[in-house]
Amino acid sequence: MNIIPCDIDGPLIIEPRVFGDERGFFMESWNAAVFAGHGLDLTFVQDNHSRSQKGVLRGMHFQNPKPQGKLVRVTRGAVFDAVVDLRRSSPTFGKWTGVHLSAENKRMFWVPEGFAHGFLTLEDDTDFLYKCTAPYAPEHEGSLAWDDPAVGIEWPLEGIEPRLSAKDAAGTPLAQIEGYP
Repeated sequence: MNIIPCDIDGPLIIEPRVFGDERGFFMESWNAAVFAGHGLDLTFVQDNHSRSQKGVLRGMHFQNPKPQGKLVRVTRGAVFDAVVDLRRSSPTFGKWTGVHLSAENKRMFWVPEGFAHGFLTLEDDTDFLYKCTAPYAPEHEGSLAWDDPAVGIEWPLEGIEPRLSAKDAAGTPLAQIEGYP
């Protein structure tokens, strides 16, 4: 497995070992001992799976308190996945990083606790899977404005009109988010 640090401390791009031939491929998407050997000693309590059409933008979600760490990947289609650092004590508070995830590249993205997370689907019928370190707690859920100019996420929107839920369309600007310690 290849671990690629991002320009913000915490999130990681993970490239699993993939074994393939004319019949298809095999890859290990989660192995507690292997991940712990790379400094990711994680316990997951919930798995989620979403399917979206091209142009759906989900995010930027977070829970505070009771934050979730997420290991995310795409098994069909493609997304642009983005995170924003909401840790007020971090030198990168309010900064973002992003990565393209697809069924083809088989990359995974580790989103640690303390980050807002979201993605834009780039293909129809995209399946997005994520393992979470804490259960979903709707009473603690927040949504950072996906288009907050103070953050400036560079979404690949050429030819795409983003489709948002009512909650995501009404996201909160970074300046009004309590953030994590």
